[in-house]
Amino acid sequence: MRKVVLTTIGTRGDLHPFIAIALALKARGFHPVMAVGHDHLDECRAAGLDAEAVLPAFDDIRARMGLNEAEAVRQIMDDQWQMLDQVLLPSLESSTRALCEVAEGACAIVASIFALAAPIVCEKRTIPLISIVLQPMAMLSAYDPPKTPDFWMMRQPPVSSMGRLWNRLAYTMIRQAVDVMYRRQVNRVRVASGVEPKCARRLLEPQEQALLVLGTYSEQLGAMPPDALPGTRIVGFPLFDGNVESGTESGVDAELEAFLADGPPPIAFTLGTFAVHGAGSFYDEAVAVAQRLGARAVMLTGRDTPDRGDAQIHWCRYARHSALFPRSAAIVHHGGVGTTGQAMRAGKPQLVVPHMGDQFDHARRITERGLGLTLRDSDFAADRATPLLHALLADAGYAQRARTVATAMAQESGAEAAATAIAEAIDARQAGKTDQSDGAGNARLGLLPPQRAAMG
Repeated sequence: MRKVVLTTIGTRGDLHPFIAIALALKARGFHPVMAVGHDHLDECRAAGLDAEAVLPAFDDIRARMGLNEAEAVRQIMDDQWQMLDQVLLPSLESSTRALCEVAEGACAIVASIFALAAPIVCEKRTIPLISIVLQPMAMLSAYDPPKTPDFWMMRQPPVSSMGRLWNRLAYTMIRQAVDVMYRRQVNRVRVASGVEPKCARRLLEPQEQALLVLGTYSEQLGAMPPDALPGTRIVGFPLFDGNVESGTESGVDAELEAFLADGPPPIAFTLGTFAVHGAGSFYDEAVAVAQRLGARAVMLTGRDTPDRGDAQIHWCRYARHSALFPRSAAIVHHGGVGTTGQAMRAGKPQLVVPHMGDQFDHARRITERGLGLTLRDSDFAADRATPLLHALLADAGYAQRARTVATAMAQESGAEAAATAIAEAIDARQAGKTDQSDGAGNARLGLLPPQRAAMG
Protein backbone atom coordinates (compact mmCIF):
# COMPACT_ATOMS: atom_id res chain seq x y z
CA MET A 1 0.00 0.00 0.00
CA ARG A 2 1.39 3.36 -1.06
CA LYS A 3 1.53 5.86 1.77
CA VAL A 4 0.07 9.33 1.19
CA VAL A 5 0.27 12.00 3.91
CA LEU A 6 -2.59 14.50 4.12
CA THR A 7 -1.99 17.62 6.19
CA THR A 8 -4.14 20.61 7.04
CA ILE A 9 -4.60 23.20 9.74
CA GLY A 10 -7.72 24.97 10.94
CA THR A 11 -11.29 24.12 11.89
CA ARG A 12 -13.55 21.24 10.97
CA GLY A 13 -14.25 23.05 7.71
CA ASP A 14 -10.55 22.61 6.90
CA LEU A 15 -10.33 19.07 8.27
CA HIS A 16 -13.41 17.36 6.85
CA PRO A 17 -12.48 17.66 3.15
CA PHE A 18 -9.15 16.01 3.91
CA ILE A 19 -10.83 13.16 5.80
CA ALA A 20 -13.18 12.66 2.83
CA ILE A 21 -10.27 12.55 0.37
CA ALA A 22 -8.27 10.25 2.66
CA LEU A 23 -11.16 7.79 2.84
CA ALA A 24 -11.51 7.84 -0.95
CA LEU A 25 -7.77 7.21 -1.34
CA LYS A 26 -7.96 4.37 1.18
CA ALA A 27 -10.70 2.76 -0.92
CA ARG A 28 -8.28 2.88 -3.86
CA GLY A 29 -5.64 0.92 -2.00
CA PHE A 30 -3.52 3.79 -0.71
CA HIS A 31 -2.44 4.11 2.91
CA PRO A 32 -3.50 7.63 3.92
CA VAL A 33 -2.01 9.16 7.05
CA MET A 34 -3.49 12.34 8.47
CA ALA A 35 -0.94 14.85 9.78
CA VAL A 36 -3.01 17.32 11.79
CA GLY A 37 -3.28 19.27 15.01
CA HIS A 38 -3.70 17.54 18.36
CA ASP A 39 -7.33 18.70 18.44
CA HIS A 40 -8.21 16.66 15.36
CA LEU A 41 -6.59 13.31 16.12
CA ASP A 42 -9.68 11.71 17.64
CA GLU A 43 -11.97 12.60 14.76
CA CYS A 44 -9.50 11.29 12.17
CA ARG A 45 -9.04 8.03 14.05
CA ALA A 46 -12.79 7.65 14.60
CA ALA A 47 -13.13 7.78 10.82
CA GLY A 48 -10.80 4.78 10.56
CA LEU A 49 -7.69 6.68 9.51
CA ASP A 50 -4.16 6.68 10.86
CA ALA A 51 -3.35 10.10 12.28
CA GLU A 52 -0.32 11.82 13.78
CA ALA A 53 -0.10 15.21 15.47
CA VAL A 54 2.18 17.68 13.72
CA LEU A 55 0.59 20.87 15.04
CA PRO A 56 -0.27 22.09 18.55
CA ALA A 57 -3.74 22.13 20.03
CA PHE A 58 -5.57 25.46 20.03
CA ASP A 59 -5.46 25.52 23.84
CA ASP A 60 -1.66 25.52 23.61
CA ILE A 61 -1.73 28.34 21.05
CA ARG A 62 -4.04 30.58 23.06
CA ALA A 63 -2.06 29.84 26.27
CA ARG A 64 1.08 31.03 24.49
CA MET A 65 -0.84 34.15 23.46
CA GLY A 66 -1.79 34.69 27.12
CA LEU A 67 -5.51 34.82 26.28
CA ASN A 68 -8.57 32.82 27.12
CA GLU A 69 -10.43 31.00 24.37
CA ALA A 70 -12.89 33.77 23.49
CA GLU A 71 -10.17 36.45 23.54
CA ALA A 72 -7.86 34.43 21.29
CA VAL A 73 -10.62 33.66 18.80
CA ARG A 74 -11.73 37.28 18.66
CA GLN A 75 -8.16 38.55 18.20
CA ILE A 76 -7.57 36.19 15.28
CA MET A 77 -10.93 37.07 13.70
CA ASP A 78 -10.29 40.81 14.07
CA ASP A 79 -6.82 40.70 12.50
CA GLN A 80 -6.08 38.11 9.82
CA TRP A 81 -2.32 38.59 10.13
CA GLN A 82 -2.65 37.11 13.61
CA MET A 83 -3.26 33.74 11.97
CA LEU A 84 0.26 33.88 10.52
CA ASP A 85 1.91 35.61 13.45
CA GLN A 86 0.30 33.67 16.28
CA VAL A 87 -0.72 30.32 14.79
CA LEU A 88 1.16 29.28 11.64
CA LEU A 89 4.69 30.66 11.98
CA PRO A 90 5.46 30.05 15.68
CA SER A 91 4.97 26.31 15.17
CA LEU A 92 6.59 26.10 11.71
CA GLU A 93 9.91 24.67 12.91
CA SER A 94 8.37 22.00 15.13
CA SER A 95 5.64 21.13 12.63
CA THR A 96 8.24 20.77 9.86
CA ARG A 97 10.23 18.31 11.96
CA ALA A 98 7.11 16.36 12.87
CA LEU A 99 5.76 16.28 9.32
CA CYS A 100 9.14 15.19 7.95
CA GLU A 101 9.07 12.21 10.29
CA VAL A 102 5.49 11.31 9.37
CA ALA A 103 6.32 11.62 5.65
CA GLU A 104 9.01 8.93 5.73
CA GLY A 105 8.18 6.43 3.00
CA ALA A 106 5.34 8.52 1.56
CA CYS A 107 4.82 8.82 -2.19
CA ALA A 108 3.17 12.27 -1.87
CA ILE A 109 1.96 14.92 0.53
CA VAL A 110 -1.52 16.35 0.00
CA ALA A 111 -1.60 19.70 1.77
CA SER A 112 -3.68 22.76 2.43
CA ILE A 113 -1.98 25.94 1.25
CA PHE A 114 -1.87 26.95 4.93
CA ALA A 115 0.14 23.87 5.91
CA LEU A 116 3.38 25.81 5.54
CA ALA A 117 5.62 22.88 6.48
CA ALA A 118 4.48 20.75 3.54
CA PRO A 119 6.51 22.40 0.73
CA ILE A 120 9.64 22.31 2.88
CA VAL A 121 9.25 18.62 3.68
CA CYS A 122 8.50 17.76 0.05
CA GLU A 123 11.72 19.45 -1.03
CA LYS A 124 13.72 17.77 1.70
CA ARG A 125 12.36 14.29 0.94
CA THR A 126 12.05 14.89 -2.84
CA ILE A 127 8.45 13.73 -2.94
CA PRO A 128 5.62 15.45 -4.84
CA LEU A 129 3.36 18.05 -3.29
CA ILE A 130 -0.35 18.11 -4.15
CA SER A 131 -1.88 21.43 -3.18
CA ILE A 132 -5.47 21.73 -1.95
CA VAL A 133 -7.31 25.04 -2.35
CA LEU A 134 -10.36 24.98 -0.11
CA GLN A 135 -11.97 28.27 -1.17
CA PRO A 136 -12.43 30.10 -4.50
CA MET A 137 -10.77 33.32 -3.37
CA ALA A 138 -7.45 31.48 -2.87
CA MET A 139 -7.16 31.07 -6.65
CA LEU A 140 -6.14 34.76 -6.60
CA SER A 141 -7.70 35.43 -9.99
CA ALA A 142 -7.47 38.86 -11.59
CA TYR A 143 -10.90 38.17 -13.10
CA ASP A 144 -12.60 37.02 -9.90
CA PRO A 145 -10.59 38.44 -6.99
CA PRO A 146 -11.39 38.07 -3.29
CA LYS A 147 -13.95 40.42 -1.82
CA THR A 148 -12.90 40.73 1.80
CA PRO A 149 -11.81 43.64 4.01
CA ASP A 150 -8.16 42.65 3.50
CA PHE A 151 -8.55 42.83 -0.29
CA TRP A 152 -10.44 46.13 -0.30
CA MET A 153 -8.33 47.46 -3.17
CA MET A 154 -9.36 44.83 -5.74
CA ARG A 155 -11.54 45.63 -8.75
CA GLN A 156 -14.59 43.39 -8.62
CA PRO A 157 -16.42 41.59 -11.46
CA PRO A 158 -17.15 42.41 -14.17
CA VAL A 159 -13.47 43.35 -14.44
CA SER A 160 -12.19 45.32 -17.43
CA SER A 161 -8.75 44.80 -18.95
CA MET A 162 -7.49 47.78 -16.95
CA GLY A 163 -9.11 46.32 -13.85
CA ARG A 164 -7.31 43.01 -14.38
CA LEU A 165 -4.03 44.87 -14.74
CA TRP A 166 -4.77 46.67 -11.49
CA ASN A 167 -5.60 43.42 -9.72
CA ARG A 168 -2.36 41.78 -10.88
CA LEU A 169 -0.44 44.79 -9.63
CA ALA A 170 -2.26 44.55 -6.28
CA TYR A 171 -1.34 40.85 -6.01
CA THR A 172 2.28 41.72 -6.76
CA MET A 173 2.36 44.33 -4.00
CA ILE A 174 0.73 41.96 -1.50
CA ARG A 175 3.23 39.23 -2.33
CA GLN A 176 6.11 41.61 -1.91
CA ALA A 177 4.79 42.64 1.49
CA VAL A 178 4.47 38.99 2.56
CA ASP A 179 8.04 38.34 1.42
CA VAL A 180 9.42 41.31 3.35
CA MET A 181 7.57 40.36 6.53
CA TYR A 182 8.10 36.60 6.58
CA ARG A 183 11.04 35.55 4.40
CA ARG A 184 13.53 35.55 7.26
CA GLN A 185 11.36 33.40 9.55
CA VAL A 186 10.54 30.89 6.83
CA ASN A 187 14.11 30.64 5.56
CA ARG A 188 15.40 30.02 9.06
CA VAL A 189 13.29 26.86 9.10
CA ARG A 190 14.16 25.94 5.51
CA VAL A 191 17.90 26.14 6.17
CA ALA A 192 17.53 24.20 9.44
CA SER A 193 15.69 21.54 7.43
CA GLY A 194 18.50 21.29 4.88
CA VAL A 195 16.83 23.00 1.92
CA GLU A 196 17.81 26.17 0.13
CA PRO A 197 16.34 29.50 1.21
CA LYS A 198 13.99 31.25 -1.19
CA CYS A 199 11.58 34.17 -1.33
CA ALA A 200 8.31 33.89 0.55
CA ARG A 201 6.15 35.77 -1.95
CA ARG A 202 3.86 32.79 -2.52
CA LEU A 203 3.79 31.68 1.09
CA LEU A 204 -0.01 31.41 1.18
CA GLU A 205 -0.60 30.07 -2.32
CA PRO A 206 -0.17 26.81 -4.20
CA GLN A 207 3.56 26.34 -4.61
CA GLU A 208 5.36 26.32 -7.96
CA GLN A 209 6.72 22.89 -7.10
CA ALA A 210 3.23 21.37 -6.80
CA LEU A 211 2.48 18.36 -8.96
CA LEU A 212 -1.24 19.07 -8.91
CA VAL A 213 -3.59 21.80 -7.63
CA LEU A 214 -7.15 20.90 -6.67
CA GLY A 215 -9.95 23.33 -5.89
CA THR A 216 -12.07 21.37 -3.42
CA TYR A 217 -15.30 23.31 -3.76
CA SER A 218 -18.22 23.35 -6.17
CA GLU A 219 -18.22 25.32 -9.39
CA GLN A 220 -21.64 26.46 -8.18
CA LEU A 221 -19.70 28.54 -5.62
CA GLY A 222 -16.75 29.54 -7.77
CA ALA A 223 -16.23 28.69 -11.44
CA MET A 224 -12.78 28.07 -12.89
CA PRO A 225 -11.36 31.56 -13.58
CA PRO A 226 -9.88 32.25 -17.02
CA ASP A 227 -6.41 32.79 -15.55
CA ALA A 228 -6.33 29.60 -13.49
CA LEU A 229 -3.17 27.55 -13.72
CA PRO A 230 -3.17 25.01 -16.57
CA GLY A 231 -4.09 21.64 -15.16
CA THR A 232 -5.82 23.04 -12.07
CA ARG A 233 -9.05 21.21 -11.40
CA ILE A 234 -12.15 22.12 -9.42
CA VAL A 235 -13.49 18.83 -8.12
CA GLY A 236 -16.46 19.77 -5.92
CA PHE A 237 -16.84 19.64 -2.15
CA PRO A 238 -15.32 16.48 -0.62
CA LEU A 239 -18.05 15.72 1.87
CA PHE A 240 -17.40 14.17 5.25
CA ASP A 241 -19.89 15.00 7.96
CA GLY A 242 -18.92 12.79 10.85
CA ASN A 243 -20.27 13.51 14.28
CA VAL A 244 -18.13 12.23 17.12
CA GLU A 245 -20.26 13.98 19.73
CA SER A 246 -23.67 12.46 19.05
CA GLY A 247 -22.48 8.96 18.26
CA THR A 248 -25.59 8.42 16.16
CA GLU A 249 -25.77 7.13 12.62
CA SER A 250 -28.06 9.95 11.44
CA GLY A 251 -26.20 12.73 13.20
CA VAL A 252 -29.45 13.89 14.82
CA ASP A 253 -29.89 12.82 18.43
CA ALA A 254 -33.22 11.74 19.89
CA GLU A 255 -34.07 15.13 21.39
CA LEU A 256 -33.35 17.02 18.17
CA GLU A 257 -35.20 14.40 16.13
CA ALA A 258 -38.25 14.84 18.34
CA PHE A 259 -38.06 18.62 17.98
CA LEU A 260 -37.77 18.46 14.18
CA ALA A 261 -40.73 16.07 13.95
CA ASP A 262 -42.92 18.21 16.22
CA GLY A 263 -43.52 21.18 13.95
CA PRO A 264 -42.62 23.10 10.80
CA PRO A 265 -39.00 23.33 9.63
CA PRO A 266 -36.93 25.57 11.92
CA ILE A 267 -34.32 28.17 11.13
CA ALA A 268 -30.85 26.74 11.83
CA PHE A 269 -28.32 29.08 13.46
CA THR A 270 -24.63 28.11 13.57
CA LEU A 271 -21.22 29.74 13.77
CA GLY A 272 -19.20 26.65 12.95
CA THR A 273 -16.43 25.42 15.21
CA PHE A 274 -14.22 28.53 15.49
CA ALA A 275 -16.27 31.72 15.38
CA VAL A 276 -18.69 30.09 17.81
CA HIS A 277 -16.12 30.60 20.57
CA GLY A 278 -16.25 34.36 19.95
CA ALA A 279 -20.02 34.46 19.42
CA GLY A 280 -20.69 37.43 21.69
CA SER A 281 -24.41 38.24 21.58
CA PHE A 282 -25.10 36.27 18.38
CA TYR A 283 -27.31 33.61 19.96
CA ASP A 284 -29.24 36.08 22.12
CA GLU A 285 -30.03 38.08 18.99
CA ALA A 286 -30.87 34.87 17.13
CA VAL A 287 -33.47 34.03 19.78
CA ALA A 288 -35.00 37.48 19.37
CA VAL A 289 -35.10 37.04 15.58
CA ALA A 290 -36.90 33.71 15.85
CA GLN A 291 -39.39 35.10 18.35
CA ARG A 292 -40.15 38.14 16.19
CA LEU A 293 -40.74 35.90 13.19
CA GLY A 294 -42.78 33.43 15.21
CA ALA A 295 -40.44 30.75 13.88
CA ARG A 296 -38.95 27.64 15.39
CA ALA A 297 -35.16 27.55 15.61
CA VAL A 298 -32.24 25.23 16.23
CA MET A 299 -29.17 26.77 17.85
CA LEU A 300 -25.86 24.95 17.30
CA THR A 301 -23.70 26.49 20.00
CA GLY A 302 -20.56 24.34 20.06
CA ARG A 303 -20.98 23.72 23.77
CA ASP A 304 -23.50 22.45 26.31
CA THR A 305 -26.16 25.14 26.72
CA PRO A 306 -28.94 25.12 29.33
CA ASP A 307 -32.45 24.98 27.89
CA ARG A 308 -34.02 28.43 28.21
CA GLY A 309 -37.54 27.09 28.50
CA ASP A 310 -38.77 28.16 25.05
CA ALA A 311 -40.45 25.20 23.36
CA GLN A 312 -39.94 26.85 19.95
CA ILE A 313 -36.14 26.84 20.26
CA HIS A 314 -33.91 23.80 20.53
CA TRP A 315 -30.35 24.17 21.84
CA CYS A 316 -27.64 21.63 21.05
CA ARG A 317 -23.90 21.39 20.92
CA TYR A 318 -23.63 20.08 17.39
CA ALA A 319 -25.56 18.19 14.73
CA ARG A 320 -24.53 16.90 11.37
CA HIS A 321 -25.18 19.68 8.89
CA SER A 322 -26.13 17.15 6.23
CA ALA A 323 -28.85 15.83 8.55
CA LEU A 324 -30.14 19.14 9.93
CA PHE A 325 -29.89 21.61 7.05
CA PRO A 326 -32.21 19.80 4.58
CA ARG A 327 -34.90 19.80 7.30
CA SER A 328 -34.55 23.53 7.97
CA ALA A 329 -36.47 26.48 6.54
CA ALA A 330 -33.35 28.65 6.26
CA ILE A 331 -29.78 28.59 7.51
CA VAL A 332 -28.00 31.44 9.30
CA HIS A 333 -24.25 30.85 9.41
CA HIS A 334 -20.82 32.44 9.47
CA GLY A 335 -19.81 31.64 5.90
CA GLY A 336 -17.07 29.09 6.54
CA VAL A 337 -16.47 27.13 3.37
CA GLY A 338 -17.57 23.79 4.82
CA THR A 339 -20.80 25.18 6.24
CA THR A 340 -21.46 27.14 3.04
CA GLY A 341 -21.06 23.97 0.99
CA GLN A 342 -23.42 22.02 3.22
CA ALA A 343 -26.01 24.83 3.11
CA MET A 344 -25.81 24.96 -0.69
CA ARG A 345 -26.14 21.20 -0.94
CA ALA A 346 -29.21 21.31 1.33
CA GLY A 347 -30.95 23.68 -1.11
CA LYS A 348 -32.07 26.17 1.52
CA PRO A 349 -31.94 30.00 1.62
CA GLN A 350 -29.03 31.40 3.61
CA LEU A 351 -28.26 34.44 5.71
CA VAL A 352 -24.48 34.65 5.86
CA VAL A 353 -22.97 36.51 8.82
CA PRO A 354 -19.22 36.66 8.03
CA HIS A 355 -16.71 37.15 10.82
CA MET A 356 -13.33 36.88 9.07
CA GLY A 357 -11.34 36.18 5.90
CA ASP A 358 -12.88 34.02 3.21
CA GLN A 359 -16.28 34.17 4.92
CA PHE A 360 -16.85 37.62 3.42
CA ASP A 361 -16.06 36.29 -0.04
CA HIS A 362 -18.44 33.37 0.37
CA ALA A 363 -21.14 35.77 1.51
CA ARG A 364 -20.63 37.78 -1.68
CA ARG A 365 -20.88 34.66 -3.84
CA ILE A 366 -24.06 33.48 -2.11
CA THR A 367 -25.76 36.85 -2.56
CA GLU A 368 -24.63 37.23 -6.18
CA ARG A 369 -26.15 33.85 -7.02
CA GLY A 370 -29.43 34.80 -5.41
CA LEU A 371 -29.15 32.06 -2.80
CA GLY A 372 -29.32 34.31 0.22
CA LEU A 373 -28.43 37.60 1.88
CA THR A 374 -25.62 38.77 4.12
CA LEU A 375 -25.13 40.84 7.26
CA ARG A 376 -21.81 41.55 8.97
CA ASP A 377 -21.36 40.06 12.41
CA SER A 378 -21.03 43.53 13.95
CA ASP A 379 -24.48 44.37 12.53
CA PHE A 380 -26.18 41.15 13.56
CA ALA A 381 -29.03 42.33 15.76
CA ALA A 382 -32.69 41.39 15.81
CA ASP A 383 -33.90 44.66 14.27
CA ARG A 384 -31.59 44.22 11.25
CA ALA A 385 -31.60 40.45 10.85
CA THR A 386 -35.36 39.93 11.19
CA PRO A 387 -36.38 41.71 7.97
CA LEU A 388 -33.66 39.92 6.03
CA LEU A 389 -34.81 36.52 7.20
CA HIS A 390 -38.42 37.48 6.56
CA ALA A 391 -37.44 38.31 2.97
CA LEU A 392 -35.64 34.99 2.57
CA LEU A 393 -38.65 33.04 3.80
CA ALA A 394 -41.29 35.10 1.97
CA ASP A 395 -39.65 35.29 -1.46
CA ALA A 396 -40.01 31.90 -3.16
CA GLY A 397 -37.25 32.84 -5.60
CA TYR A 398 -34.54 32.23 -2.99
CA ALA A 399 -35.80 28.73 -2.28
CA GLN A 400 -36.18 27.92 -5.97
CA ARG A 401 -32.65 29.05 -6.84
CA ALA A 402 -31.29 27.17 -3.83
CA ARG A 403 -33.00 23.96 -4.97
CA THR A 404 -31.63 24.38 -8.50
CA VAL A 405 -28.08 24.70 -7.18
CA ALA A 406 -28.57 21.74 -4.83
CA THR A 407 -29.75 19.60 -7.75
CA ALA A 408 -26.61 20.47 -9.72
CA MET A 409 -24.36 19.79 -6.73
CA ALA A 410 -25.96 16.40 -6.15
CA GLN A 411 -24.19 15.25 -9.33
CA GLU A 412 -20.79 16.12 -7.88
CA SER A 413 -18.55 13.79 -5.93
CA GLY A 414 -15.67 15.90 -4.70
CA ALA A 415 -13.85 13.26 -2.68
CA GLU A 416 -13.96 10.71 -5.49
CA ALA A 417 -12.87 13.26 -8.09
CA ALA A 418 -10.01 14.47 -5.88
CA ALA A 419 -8.82 10.93 -5.12
CA THR A 420 -8.94 10.03 -8.81
CA ALA A 421 -6.89 13.08 -9.77
CA ILE A 422 -4.35 12.41 -7.00
CA ALA A 423 -4.01 8.73 -7.90
CA GLU A 424 -3.57 9.53 -11.60
CA ALA A 425 -0.90 12.14 -10.89
CA ILE A 426 1.02 9.80 -8.56
CA ASP A 427 0.71 6.89 -11.00
CA ALA A 428 1.94 9.01 -13.90
CA ARG A 429 4.92 10.22 -11.91
CA GLN A 430 5.84 6.77 -10.66
CA ALA A 431 5.47 5.32 -14.15
CA GLY A 432 8.09 7.73 -15.38
CA LYS A 433 5.67 9.75 -17.49
CA THR A 434 6.80 13.08 -16.09
CA ASP A 435 9.24 15.61 -17.44
CA GLN A 436 11.86 16.20 -14.76
CA SER A 437 13.72 18.83 -16.75
CA ASP A 438 12.56 21.68 -14.53
CA GLY A 439 13.50 19.79 -11.37
CA ALA A 440 10.06 20.34 -9.84
CA GLY A 441 8.32 17.12 -10.76
CA ASN A 442 5.76 18.82 -12.99
CA ALA A 443 3.72 16.46 -15.11
CA ARG A 444 4.10 16.31 -18.90
CA LEU A 445 0.31 16.31 -18.94
CA GLY A 446 0.48 20.00 -18.07
CA LEU A 447 -0.64 19.67 -14.48
CA LEU A 448 1.28 22.75 -13.40
CA PRO A 449 3.65 25.09 -15.21
CA PRO A 450 6.85 26.29 -13.53
CA GLN A 451 5.59 29.88 -13.31
CA ARG A 452 2.30 31.64 -12.76
CA ALA A 453 2.79 34.36 -15.34
CA ALA A 454 -0.88 35.20 -15.55
CA MET A 455 -0.88 36.16 -11.88
CA GLY A 456 1.80 38.80 -12.14
